[in-house]
Amino acid sequence: MFTAPTREQLFVLRHITGIDELAGHNRFADATPDMVQAIVEGVGDFAENEFAPLNRIGDTVGAQMKDGHVVMPDGYKAAWDAYVQNGWAGIAAPADYGGQGLPFSLATVALESLGAANMALTLCPILSVGAVEAIAHHGSEEQKELYLPKLAAGEWTGTMNLTEPQAGSDVGALTATATPREDGGWNIKGQKIYITFGDHDMAENIVHLVLARTPDAPAGTRGISLFLVPKTRVNADGSLGEDNHVRTVSIEHKLGINASPTCVLAYGEDGDSIGHLIGPEHGGMRAMFTMMNNARLNVGLQGVQIGERATQQALAFAAERVQSARAGGESRDPIAILDHPDVRRMLLRMKAGTQAIRALLYYASGQVDRATLGDADARGLADLLTPLSKAYATDLGIEIASLGIQVHGGMGFVEETGAAQHYRDARIAPIYEGTNGIQAADLVGRKLSMDGGAVARGLVERIAAEAEGPLADLAAATGRVLHWMQDEASIDDKLGGSVPFLTMYATLVSGWLMAKQRAAAQDELAGGDDPFLKGKIAAADYYLTAMVPEATGLEAAATAGAEPLYALTAAELAA
Repeated sequence: MFTAPTREQLFVLRHITGIDELAGHNRFADATPDMVQAIVEGVGDFAENEFAPLNRIGDTVGAQMKDGHVVMPDGYKAAWDAYVQNGWAGIAAPADYGGQGLPFSLATVALESLGAANMALTLCPILSVGAVEAIAHHGSEEQKELYLPKLAAGEWTGTMNLTEPQAGSDVGALTATATPREDGGWNIKGQKIYITFGDHDMAENIVHLVLARTPDAPAGTRGISLFLVPKTRVNADGSLGEDNHVRTVSIEHKLGINASPTCVLAYGEDGDSIGHLIGPEHGGMRAMFTMMNNARLNVGLQGVQIGERATQQALAFAAERVQSARAGGESRDPIAILDHPDVRRMLLRMKAGTQAIRALLYYASGQVDRATLGDADARGLADLLTPLSKAYATDLGIEIASLGIQVHGGMGFVEETGAAQHYRDARIAPIYEGTNGIQAADLVGRKLSMDGGAVARGLVERIAAEAEGPLADLAAATGRVLHWMQDEASIDDKLGGSVPFLTMYATLVSGWLMAKQRAAAQDELAGGDDPFLKGKIAAADYYLTAMVPEATGLEAAATAGAEPLYALTAAELAA
């Protein structure tokens, strides 16, 4: 069973995202309190009743290849049709092209509920949202009018095609080609791998965004262009035309997210795969990063999704599982394991960790919204928070899913309970959309230098001015490492300490946001007896007193430099 955490979501939207302040701008004037509550509660109810019941069959049956096409498990197409009919796909899509034009932060809440209900299925809208962003920012007016209304409605879905067998994280090594046609289009030829929802039977068309090289293009990333390549060609009037010869070669057999078909796609092998250039020639990376930055925040959100689902299941199991008397108690009668101290520790860590990364993602989404309103400071914050959100939230999501298995004991290791699925599903999140190591490298290599380093310093200084106790200690430690990274460390030294530093910085921001929630909950509680508010205060206290100090202890690892990493030759390391 899954219950959407709507009260928690509304609380964080109000106190961390600042949704009421966003609604004060003309662009987001429709995001009234009543509208926000209706959307949060409505999509939560939809997720519980339409997406969640399919999570199990999605894992056990999964997407399958039949006669060269991907077939989804029973019930998935009907659920997708209901998703489209209810209008959940276009919450933040541009209003001029059929979307609702509401804040990205509100769409973030919707994706959280849908993904907690069914992480694998929700990968489809995540990729489609990214396609909408790329076309909206870089496409021609004709492309926007032809493709955005269908994508915004969910009638068509989108994909991102970067990876090739020889070009993983090194995108510049790709070899797919684009040759100009007399009609103004381009013939796309090559093979792409790891294409999420590259084929399925839920929508009538799939819009692939494909990176490829044009003739005589410069080497590396400078020579890459982005092309829109539909599975089925689209006529000038928006109707569907001929097959576009995009072939599904195979789908991967994976550890988790089995209902998300991860496809190998071949372009132009048995006929012309006609593509259309998005943006200028050789401007593909800029256009693709519009899509990737959006996707990186939404992948970070998957840590929240899995954290919420695993925590709910572990709490329910621990309340029902009776085992042993409590050590030191007067009674020798067995009690629910929920009341054993170490199980309490695990459950509170799960609850606090999930709330912390939710706050981090909702805060980042609010900065994205403010950036679209022209706030330059918010743009800088959104850029800084993206690697923090993607990496820390997905790392912590895995830990929370693992704790969920531990709470279940032996039954957690048995597939019957479903606890193991959360862990298996979560494990991909630190890998795709740029591994978490790449996120850490991006943080220390690019984000720390924004505006001469002022963006990264400014946030630490702002938190330090407000922090108390363990959070103040972490702010001081993070500030010291930041100074070393910006002013003293070599590139190798920065990269060697990048992952522990990212964890420190992300924990600092999350702790600050938890402290804000604690203060807001205390004000609302005002001596009352509201279990939700009491739980919010307890979760914040645990995060601040137990989890924040752990991050402070990473200072030595963050500043150890690269020398210990290269004390051995490659041959010695492998010996």
